[in-house]
Amino acid sequence: MSDWVDDEYDDGIGTWSFDADADADGAPAPTLYYGSVDEFVREYLRNVYRRRIDGWHRCWAGEWWRYEEAVIRLEALWRAWEHLRQDPATGMSVWWRDHADHHMAMLMDPDGPFAEATEGAANTSKRGASLPYVTPPIGLFNYVRLVGRD
Repeated sequence: MSDWVDDEYDDGIGTWSFDADADADGAPAPTLYYGSVDEFVREYLRNVYRRRIDGWHRCWAGEWWRYEEAVIRLEALWRAWEHLRQDPATGMSVWWRDHADHHMAMLMDPDGPFAEATEGAANTSKRGASLPYVTPPIGLFNYVRLVGRD
């Protein structure tokens, strides 16, 4: 397991962060709409990617941040969304087809990272409901200041 999280979640928690002011070449970084992967999952993804989660056909964990593979895949989804949202022509279609549908199928697979998260309100949802969500421990994800967002 990586060093950003430990098994107990009560101390030694690392953080996810990035330099919001410049990219690798020193050019100004594009303005992010969401300040962290947690904000992206909480405010966007769980509300637009509605599926019946029963722990048998599809799995999900409200505490998605406890699963390293899930965090990495969700971070990739967020980063791709931030980039592709700036393409007004086909950006969102590309994001759904090439990113969201691929990674969400992997995450929700009964043999995927959430395979053990099968019971309880924190891990199941009815058809049409938002994906379950449990707030991560304070400090697990760094937030960045957002510019230009209403």
